Amino acid sequence: MDNSEKIVKLPLFGLPKLWPFIKKYKAMYIRMVIAGIIYSVFDALYPLFNRYAINHFVGENTIDTLPVFVGIYLIITILQCAVNYINVMQCSKIELYMDRDLRNLAFAHLQEVSLSYFNRNNVGYIHARVMSDTGRIGELVAWRVMDVVWWGSYVIFAIVVMLIIDFKMAIYLLLLFPLAIIITLVFERRLLVLNRQVRELNSKITSDINEGITGVKSIKSLAIEDKIEREYKEDTYRMYKKSVSTARHSALFTSLMTLISTGSLAIVLWKGGSLTSQGLVQIGTFSIFMSYALGMLEPIQIVINNITRMIAVGVNIERYLELVNTQGEVFDSEEVITKYGDSFNPKYENFEELKGEVEFKDVTFKYPDGEEIVLSHFNLLVKKGSSVAIVGETGAGKSTLVNLVCRFFEPTEGQVLIDGKDIKQRSLKWLHSNIGYVLQNPYLFSGTIRDNLKYGKEDATDDEIMSAIMQVGAERILKKLKDGLDTELGEGGDYLSTGEKQIISIVRALLADPKILILDEATSSVDSLAENAVQKAISVVTEDRTSFIIAHRLSTIIDADVILVVSDGKIVDNGTHKELMKKKGEYYTLYMRQFEELETWNDTRTNK
Repeated sequence: MDNSEKIVKLPLFGLPKLWPFIKKYKAMYIRMVIAGIIYSVFDALYPLFNRYAINHFVGENTIDTLPVFVGIYLIITILQCAVNYINVMQCSKIELYMDRDLRNLAFAHLQEVSLSYFNRNNVGYIHARVMSDTGRIGELVAWRVMDVVWWGSYVIFAIVVMLIIDFKMAIYLLLLFPLAIIITLVFERRLLVLNRQVRELNSKITSDINEGITGVKSIKSLAIEDKIEREYKEDTYRMYKKSVSTARHSALFTSLMTLISTGSLAIVLWKGGSLTSQGLVQIGTFSIFMSYALGMLEPIQIVINNITRMIAVGVNIERYLELVNTQGEVFDSEEVITKYGDSFNPKYENFEELKGEVEFKDVTFKYPDGEEIVLSHFNLLVKKGSSVAIVGETGAGKSTLVNLVCRFFEPTEGQVLIDGKDIKQRSLKWLHSNIGYVLQNPYLFSGTIRDNLKYGKEDATDDEIMSAIMQVGAERILKKLKDGLDTELGEGGDYLSTGEKQIISIVRALLADPKILILDEATSSVDSLAENAVQKAISVVTEDRTSFIIAHRLSTIIDADVILVVSDGKIVDNGTHKELMKKKGEYYTLYMRQFEELETWNDTRTNK
């Protein structure tokens, strides 16, 4: 069954699960509900003014109480406007506060979940949970609830007024209401499914357009314009068919409700006209039933429509709660949080100094979503200030060790020790604040160069920043930029080349002054000229620091204290460069292949 058909089965719209978020605004809720009920009472009582005016001023041909009548009418109208203002303000505040609270909680939670969560869920999925789902939930707890209270109260009060004034006439008028309710329920369910399908197709079309724009170079180079256009036309045609079906159901629904409304009016005209002509019902009373006959069906439709939409939002509630209740595989224990604080409230005064010794002690590891054992009873001691290079073919699993050092994942068995102590006994905040990580494709945030560098050290002065820049030889980057440190980098730092972004990220790491530094193929995406600059920056930033270097170009790690060779996700050899070359194993093969490729490339350039 399609998800869009399942959603109507969720009990109580998921609202009870939102109580922890709603209860802090219960005073607003009470004001909102009371104001809505008062407004609906006024609405239901207005026909009584018409009844009095017709029976008294017209029927008795007098205006003796007209000033009082007009005065009361104006007072009630003003009161209703005031009540409506209170109601709308409370609804708006509740929606905005709920949106803010839900999004803040979701965003904060995303900073704490394990890295594996982002491997399992794509950005679009997460973004929809944080923005779209929270928006629909905020609308539900404010406007949808209010509409049900508002119009539901109106219907109840209107029925009570009719039954009190003339029981028989009220029964005649209400004869067709059960049919209207049944038709509304049937059509609302079907329209809910169809509208959901149209929204999903619209999302697919939006995705098609995005890919058609962002992937235009690939599309042209692959000469697949016709295929992309064909797929787009197919999606728009499916949306057209679903939209037509939705419009057809909506038109039929509207026509049936108009027919029932006309039927109700006909019944009132038939029975009411007959009773009025016999003098059994006053003309003013007859007018009340005419007003309710014309105005009762729309509120019923609105109530049912909003209840249906509230049920539909149950899916958004479930998806949002699934996000914020996700327990990551890696988290601090209660004892650790008590001593060191959490990621947002760290107790820096309890943070011990990290020296930089790292030990893998009988570590066995397999990824949470995998079955294959990647490390088996692995042991390695990395002394303070030493360098470990990790090499292997692309996709061999070189990142596994650094993921364990950074505690992005937990060992399946065994321990990772830092300075002789299991890293689980210290907080993630303590660990990550002592680790610098330079990625193969470094991410720079929107803002200026200065802003990005201050992510390494928030209170860094311009002198400190310039000192770090000079240390790694990055001043040439600033010289060619018009605004220097105040240069805006654009989204992802796209105004800089890959090599320049790499150097800026190294400066950022240097400012953070980490005791452990991880370099993830820092030179693999840059040309030979940029590689020299990046390599110089790396030599500066790794000095006197424990460093793990994931390397593609083996010439950059010859001087490493230990080289780990990874193949098929497992460490197959380790040693210094000289030791591994003597063994003539996997490392020797990799090194000689790169050496031959370099010689061939140089020969080609010479011949040219």
